Amino acid sequence: METENYIVATLKSWNIKTYNDVIKHNPGSWHLITDPVELSMEKIKSINPKYIFFPHWSLVVPDEILNVATCVCFHETDLPYGRGGSPLQNLISRGHKETVVSALKMTNELDAGPIYLKTPLSLEGLAEEIFIRNSHIVAEMIKKIITENPTPKEQVGEPTIFKRRKPLESRIPEDRDSLESLFDHIRMLDAESYPRAFLERDGFRYEISRPALKTDEIIAEVRITRLEGKNDD
Repeated sequence: METENYIVATLKSWNIKTYNDVIKHNPGSWHLITDPVELSMEKIKSINPKYIFFPHWSLVVPDEILNVATCVCFHETDLPYGRGGSPLQNLISRGHKETVVSALKMTNELDAGPIYLKTPLSLEGLAEEIFIRNSHIVAEMIKKIITENPTPKEQVGEPTIFKRRKPLESRIPEDRDSLESLFDHIRMLDAESYPRAFLERDGFRYEISRPALKTDEIIAEVRITRLEGKNDD
């Protein structure tokens, strides 16, 4: 029996670790791409994968690649609810405590492709903790897809669109009315490469991370830097 080829393309350390610990040990010949430059037509054609899996890729995949390989991405919402950017942060900021991971076939319309699988995901903890938990769920979904080859089903319902968050939206709003909402704002941004929650005052920037919610306080780490153009004079 001919060995099937698979590609996992991801940019995040937690997914790379899960690939090395779990995914590459599945049946088949596995290839990892961690640099967008490597995602070329030449490389895809040389590998000839049955599937290309994109956990946490967050970049546009060219149509020419979508047309030559079955591409599968993983989105942390119950699609068609929450199509678009920053799904984790948009969910938490809306008060969600849990969600599902949707594995979908990629098309030239963002997050609109048919669904292979959906698996529950808790939104408890810091953002990076959630992403690590998600990476293991994705690994199980990948295993199920390559072993069962499910037929993806079209999304049902009216889409809800999320907008990708901008770095300035990490600023802590002045209208937070509870420790819980402030904690959510800080924790949902606490992950590798994400702009941390911050305040700016008197020429300094205060970036807040690793929050712990107590009964009547939040304990966190704070990184203080001088704003550009400011000095001690």
